[in-house]
Parts: sequence; structure tokens; C-alpha cells
Amino acid sequence: MTSYKNVIYSDKYFDENFEYRHVILPKDIAKKVPKDHLMSEDEWRGIGVQQSKGWIHFMKHGPEPHVLLFRRPLTISNN
Repeated sequence: MTSYKNVIYSDKYFDENFEYRHVILPKDIAKKVPKDHLMSEDEWRGIGVQQSKGWIHFMKHGPEPHVLLFRRPLTISNN
């Protein structure tokens, strides 16, 4: 795991189709996460999440709203 400005980024993990990572936000940033929808790239970048292009916020984990789950399709360029 790596950290930047108290945002913690997991190592990447994979299945046959996607690479995944989770991002753990500090409480002050987690308050900015919308409760009614998954965030677009502009939204998650706007609250301070920094990662390369192509990541999609694809799931919420209700018991831990400060944990964002991301994935992106596997391609030759990101293998």
C-alpha cells in the first residue's frame, strides 16, 4: 500500500478481465463522497484521489463508506 496526503492506495490485484485497487480515505475527505451515486473520474479527482487514467469507481461497501473500490479493464498496456 502507498499513501499520499493521508489517502491510502492498495496494491493492484487482478482477475481475467480487470485490475482492481481500493482507496482508503481519511475522514475529512470521506465526508465529500456522494451517498447517492458512484463517482465519475472528475468527481474522485476533485476530492483528491490521484491515480492514472482509466480507473472506474465501480462499487460501494456500505459498512466502510471511506473505502472506494476501483477497477479498469486489463489491456496489453497495463499488464
